[in-house]
Parts: sequence; C-alpha cells; structure tokens
Amino acid sequence: MQKIKVAIVGFGNVGKEVMEAVLESPDMEVAGIVEIPERVHRCRGKWDDFAVVSDVDELGKVDLAILAAGSRCVPQIAPYYLKRGINTVDAFDIHGQSIIKLKQELTSIAKANGVVAIISAGWDPGTNSVARILMEAIAPKGMTYTNYGPGMSMGHTVAVKAIEGVDDAVALTMPQGNGIHRRLVYVKTKPGYDFKKVEETIKMDSYFNRDMTVVFCVDDVGRLIDMGHGVHIERKGVSGRTHNQRMEFIMQVTNPAATAQVMVSAARASLKQKPGCYTLLEIPPIDYLYGEKDELILRLL
Repeated sequence: MQKIKVAIVGFGNVGKEVMEAVLESPDMEVAGIVEIPERVHRCRGKWDDFAVVSDVDELGKVDLAILAAGSRCVPQIAPYYLKRGINTVDAFDIHGQSIIKLKQELTSIAKANGVVAIISAGWDPGTNSVARILMEAIAPKGMTYTNYGPGMSMGHTVAVKAIEGVDDAVALTMPQGNGIHRRLVYVKTKPGYDFKKVEETIKMDSYFNRDMTVVFCVDDVGRLIDMGHGVHIERKGVSGRTHNQRMEFIMQVTNPAATAQVMVSAARASLKQKPGCYTLLEIPPIDYLYGEKDELILRLL
C-alpha cells in the first residue's frame, strides 16, 4: 500500500497533535512540517526525524496539506497549496457567512486545479455539525441548543494572542445553558500597553462581540492552561406529528487532539471526493475511516 504523504502546515498545539494522529494512521506518513521562516530553526532542533521547511515545494511529492494554522490565516494560505495540486484540510472555525464565503472562493480554485479542499473540519464546526444534522433528520421541527465548554477555546485564544499589546492569553468558554455562553479571557499585556485599551479591542473582536466577555489582567497565563473542552448538544423537536422528541450529544475532549484527529480523518476522505470544496456535512461518513468499505459497513451498521 502506498501511503498518503501529508504536509503539516503550522506546528503549534494542533500541528503537534496532527503529527501524532498521522503517525497512528496506517495509510499515512508525514511528508514534513511547513512553518514560517522564523520558526523553522526551532522545529528542526526538536524534530530531527522529519523535514522542516518554509515552503512545501521543498518536500517533494505531497498528496495533501493539513493546515494547522489559525482560522484567519486559512483564506490566505489554502489557495497556495490548492494551486500546486495539493489537497487541503483546515479547521476554520469562524461561523456564519465567513464559512460560505471561504467555501465559494476555494471551490473555484480546487476545481480549476483538480484537487479537494475540506474546510471547517474541527469539532465545531465539524463533527458537532454532523451531530446537529442527524438530530434534525430525526426531528425536523424543533430547537437545537449547542452548549460549549467549560474549557479552553483554541480559536478564541489564537485571536486574542494576535491582538496588539497581548504578550500571552487564554480564552475560556463557559456555558450558561440554552446555547448562551460567557467568554472569560485572561491576558498578560506587553510592557507599556494599557490593559483597558487591550480589553476594549478584545471585546470588539468578531470572536467575542456576540457573547458576554469578561477580560482579566494576569501575570502568568501558563498556570491557567487546561486544554480540556466539551460540548452538550440538545434537541427537542417533532418527528412527523409526534412531539416531545428529545436527544442529546455529549462530548468531553482534549481540544487540540480532537481537532487534529478530525482533520486527519477528513484528509483521508478528501482523496475519495471529486474536485471541489466541502464541509464535513457533505461527505459520506464512511469516507473518514480507514479500512475496506464492506468491512466497515459490517462492523458499524
């Protein structure tokens, strides 16, 4: 069996977990790590078994690239790989019209180059989206509430760290019930920056401006880090004309590992799709798994 050659783009918390997931996948191998130039030398010293480069062209043949970078980087970097004939998978997590816009942009590029892009392949949006669609298939009328946490949100944390004046930060999501959340943000500011101005910028950011957000100034963010997270999805609805149908989906995970594994599973599925851009909702679930289709059906049906 010829293994799928995977480039890992970005080597932070998620990128490291992507490597672990790829190494545990019998049909994949790590082609190398792609990092921004100023971080390449750091990775080379720690990961001597793998090529660490600043451009994917240095890795030779690559089948797909898993984009383990922040969501706001995805629209800029995904086209670069797609235009080189490399499938891409990302965990773009900015809900709403941003996902539709990205899908439209990448669809034309992917089709023009005969490749596949899978976007928003995390756990929300991602696997939680699949849970929501299954619930709605069972009870088409009704209400679904998605309650995140309590736990560390990687997307929100990355967004805060990118704000000018922030030296280090962590953003926690605290569920209030019925799909309402509070964001707790702990920030260490850089010397010379006004915390109040940093706080105001955080609260205006699109990651935070729709939720109740409380920002704290701390001296040490590291002691607050716990990458555990979770979700509780509830639906109460109607099947046909039968009311009061209730269902739940509950998950507690280590955030980076769960996100990385979903991306790796989506990477496998990308090789089974026609050229274009997809979300997890549009892909047959069986395509995410390693193994012969008939054997998977027999085991899982």
